[in-house]
Amino acid sequence: MNTPATLRLARSSLRAHRRRFLGTFAAVLLGVAFLTGTLVMGDTLRASFDSMFTSATRGTDAVVRSATTVTAAGDAQGTRGPVDAALAERLASVPGVAAAAPRIEGAGQLLAADGTPVGGKGPPTLAGNWIKDPALNPYRLAEGHEPNAPGEVVVNRGAARTAGLAIGDTTVLRTPDPVKVTVVGLATFGGADGMGQVTWTGLTRADAEKYLTARPGEATSIAVRAGPGVSQDALVAALTPALPDGVEAITGQQAAEENTQMVSGRFLDLFTTFLLVFSGVAVLVSVFTIHNTFAVLVAQRTRENALLRALGAARRQVVTGTLAEALAVGLLASLAGLLAGIGVAAGLQALFPAIGFPFPEGDLVVTGTSLLLPLGVGLAVCAGSALLPAVRAGRTAPLAALRETDLDASGTSRRRALTGGALLATAVATVLAGVLGTTPSLWLASTGAALAVAAFVVLGPVAATLAVRVLGRPLRGVNRGLARRNALRSPGRTAATATALMIGVAVVTLFTVFGASLKATMDRTVDRSFAGDVAIGTPSFGAGGSGLSPHLAPAVAALPEVDTAVGLGRGVAEVDGRGRALTVTDPAALARTLDLGEVRGSLAGLGTDGIAVAADEAADSGLAPGRTTVLTFTDGSRHTFTVRAVYQRADLAGDYLVTRAAWAPHRTQDADRLVAVSFKDGVGAEEGKAAVTKAADRYGHPEVQTREEYAEASAGGIDMMLTLIYALLALAVLIALLGIANTLTLSVHERTRELGLLRAVGQTRAQLRAMVRWESVLVAAFGTVGGLALGGFLGWVLVRATDGSGDSALAFAVPAVRLAAVALVGLVAGAVAAWRPARRAGRLEILRAIATE
Repeated sequence: MNTPATLRLARSSLRAHRRRFLGTFAAVLLGVAFLTGTLVMGDTLRASFDSMFTSATRGTDAVVRSATTVTAAGDAQGTRGPVDAALAERLASVPGVAAAAPRIEGAGQLLAADGTPVGGKGPPTLAGNWIKDPALNPYRLAEGHEPNAPGEVVVNRGAARTAGLAIGDTTVLRTPDPVKVTVVGLATFGGADGMGQVTWTGLTRADAEKYLTARPGEATSIAVRAGPGVSQDALVAALTPALPDGVEAITGQQAAEENTQMVSGRFLDLFTTFLLVFSGVAVLVSVFTIHNTFAVLVAQRTRENALLRALGAARRQVVTGTLAEALAVGLLASLAGLLAGIGVAAGLQALFPAIGFPFPEGDLVVTGTSLLLPLGVGLAVCAGSALLPAVRAGRTAPLAALRETDLDASGTSRRRALTGGALLATAVATVLAGVLGTTPSLWLASTGAALAVAAFVVLGPVAATLAVRVLGRPLRGVNRGLARRNALRSPGRTAATATALMIGVAVVTLFTVFGASLKATMDRTVDRSFAGDVAIGTPSFGAGGSGLSPHLAPAVAALPEVDTAVGLGRGVAEVDGRGRALTVTDPAALARTLDLGEVRGSLAGLGTDGIAVAADEAADSGLAPGRTTVLTFTDGSRHTFTVRAVYQRADLAGDYLVTRAAWAPHRTQDADRLVAVSFKDGVGAEEGKAAVTKAADRYGHPEVQTREEYAEASAGGIDMMLTLIYALLALAVLIALLGIANTLTLSVHERTRELGLLRAVGQTRAQLRAMVRWESVLVAAFGTVGGLALGGFLGWVLVRATDGSGDSALAFAVPAVRLAAVALVGLVAGAVAAWRPARRAGRLEILRAIATE
């Protein structure tokens, strides 16, 4: 038999048994569609934001800014110092300059018509001066007029729509001090209603200097427009000699690229990487589903392959035929997945505005990489998944046509048990070495976790025999007993079918356990460190919000019900050359509302040249009471500070404490992130909270929370993250369920004669359907239980491998209720997956089924 004949036979087999490949087709289609949609959406967003920034800054040929940037942990963009606003007038006289205008930017959060803050849980909430030169202003007036009088503002149209504000409405702008403003205009940015969910409020220059800067006459940067015939590079070259020390000029194109990179390099890369990870999970689940489908088909076609070998087909030709079937299915499914993926991206482009995230205007961007990569992945997954079954098919001996199909002995294989046990032991040892050492090693822990997954896969058939017997023991009755025996008949098939679901459930469990551990850590942190009665806080995640007014803490402290109220602000500086975040506060009062643990030295006398350091940071930096360190601020100044105290707990206080007097000469826009309040003796919780709330309402209605409410709000982003993760992992679970359904369908086909005999001896259609459903539930139960065990183990590894020791280590928590819900969903999904195979089994005609060979 020649190779073309083998390929023709493969094509005929596909046509005759196309229903058998529906599960494989669907699994590849879904995986490729998710991957394609992610890539197309990422390319479209990058191109759209690039076009938006280019359009918005088209008239800005140069940007003059401070050359000093301090980058603290968690702040990839860094904090840049201000420049002298009067420099704009001097630069306007430089040859080649047509216009120059100071740009003042800061945090400003609008209150909606109903008094609730707009945005703040993610993207920034910005405010700035309205630049009168339209070429230098990135915002374009769409309705109304520009701000001319104190209190008049222009708002980007998207933010106004979200806030329910219209021209002529009055509201409050937190800067963070509350400012009463009147909306006189609506603006667009680069032709869009806003830059994603970023909100922007334009003020007069006088108001911007008053509310957004520490001192009058400061600006964030200066925008410069070139005269006719002057290039951007030539303009920068002309400006540079006129700039004072510590100030630099860059081209407008470079500024636009930096802005684009800030969005695409941080948000978009993180966003698309996040989606690609889940695409990888979906593809991994598809691998098990496809492999199992072809393994079952090869086992069912043993006689057929043996006859081909007896007729002269070489092993290579049998392998080629099986792989040709896989590639044909993979190609068709991948092409369909490409179209579906483009449709997914188009759907998201239409959906995003509906959920409050405006997609920048523009057509979908479909690149060659966005098409070729998913197509290649789809083909590779199909070919790779079918390779081992194809090799097994090629090894079929011609005499196999004369005997019954071999029994599956994988469940009792001593070699498999020893190999899997050795892998598991190695995995546990590697994990323990990685997480229990003096310094946790994420690399060792990850290696051990990967070995644990491999051990679970190898031990699957061995574990399936025991697991199905244990899980099926409560099932009583003849039909349920038959379901248990059917699941035990082929442990390898049961394990392979359940493994796909196990992977999906394991990833769900992993993130559930890790999220619960983060929440437990936050609860422990607040319970251990927060000694106050109520907290006035800001959003715990994202870059939005304007913070709290620094005048709020003194106003609350003056209440007769309050013993202590202390604000915690944020500053940045380089400490001995390393960017660090500073907590700006009254350290002595802070110790009365936060538990700082053991304190060496004194917090009461920091003054303007003293600093307090957390114990762990002090140990890493070689600092101790009495030693000095040099702080470099964003304004370029350098000052020597003396370490006057070292405190044990940095949970809420941060690693460095300085007084407001020390920070005042270097501050920009002043704001607190938290106000901790302690009541006087005898003041009840409700009475004290009501008094504090009434006082806080005068400062923009920030939320006053009890300790429990503050801990819950601090962990609020975790539930949002888990909800998104569950939605994305639903695809992987769906693919796994398709695998269960496909395997059951093939199994029903394989057992057609057996099912007919059962019907002949009195089993009803309903009983037959129930038998198939219970078999599916047992397989799903095995996969779910295995996934819970594996995911719980991996969650523990991730928690223990995360940097931190002692007080800073994460607290491991197992959310029993959520995991029980995962288990219940897995069982119900198993029953749902059996619907079509059970229906098909119930519709078999008795005589025709009995007569089937």
